[in-house]
Amino acid sequence: PSVVHIKYVQNSKIKTVDVQSDPFSDFFSDPFGGFFGRGNGGTQKRQVQTPRRTATGSGVIISADGYIVTNNHVVDGADELTVTLNDNQEHSARIIGTDKTTDLALIKIDGKNLPAITIANSDDIKVGEWVLAVGNPFGFTSTVTTGIVSAKARSISGVTQSRRGGGMSVESYIQTDAAVNPGNSGGALVNLNGELVGINTAIYSNTGSYSGYSFAVPTSIVKKVVSDVRQYGAVQRGVLGISIADLTPKLAREKDITAITEGVYVGSVRDRSSAREAGLEDGDVITEINGVAVKNSAALQEQVARYRPG
Repeated sequence: PSVVHIKYVQNSKIKTVDVQSDPFSDFFSDPFGGFFGRGNGGTQKRQVQTPRRTATGSGVIISADGYIVTNNHVVDGADELTVTLNDNQEHSARIIGTDKTTDLALIKIDGKNLPAITIANSDDIKVGEWVLAVGNPFGFTSTVTTGIVSAKARSISGVTQSRRGGGMSVESYIQTDAAVNPGNSGGALVNLNGELVGINTAIYSNTGSYSGYSFAVPTSIVKKVVSDVRQYGAVQRGVLGISIADLTPKLAREKDITAITEGVYVGSVRDRSSAREAGLEDGDVITEINGVAVKNSAALQEQVARYRPG
């Protein structure tokens, strides 16, 4: 009952767009060949009416007074949000704050004694553990699927590519094979005690529908984002100021690194950055943050994302 259905509505709007003009459209009708600013093949301003859009997704009640966590892409650009509870009650919702970096959003409905979910520590979940995905795929409300945790701190956008710390999206997903489809976004990934361990966010698929791989934002990140949004109105994110890459066997050979086989390679350190002040140097390999092992870039991002500046 903690998982809700979210209906998204974006109203029709009149907006001005740039339209490429035909360079010959006025040449044959204008004796001056467009000399006075027409028919030059440039862009023209034109007003168009966008269609009304509707979509659906899921959300999870995290407090009895109506705070709901979901995905940013479920609510982004919405003019109206309607939340339907498990008992078919409908409520209008307002957006409290969003974070595109983690694809999370916090919305609010007016209510009392709502069935808030118990939030577990996603650090405690183990590879091989059974989990349940709860959501509203294809409009089928309160749908539950089951799967096994395949990996933690998984990135799905090419983790071997160098990226700038703090400036890119934070990808450190729990990977499972619980079936997740359109409409599941923002729903709950729970352990066998029914405790929240992640927010279902993405699938990897060539067709747009479930192909066996689904990904959830762990509660270690969800709790930080929600706390910041409620307290500050936006996420307070620490920035290291480094470019990083996974320490792959190929990279280790190129850099003549033989002592270790796992970690995050520091490609460069920006001037006047917190990393520079802390003593990090080009060519370092980060293996732990505050005693927590970081075997790849996604794990490093997850750990850094837990901290605020300072």
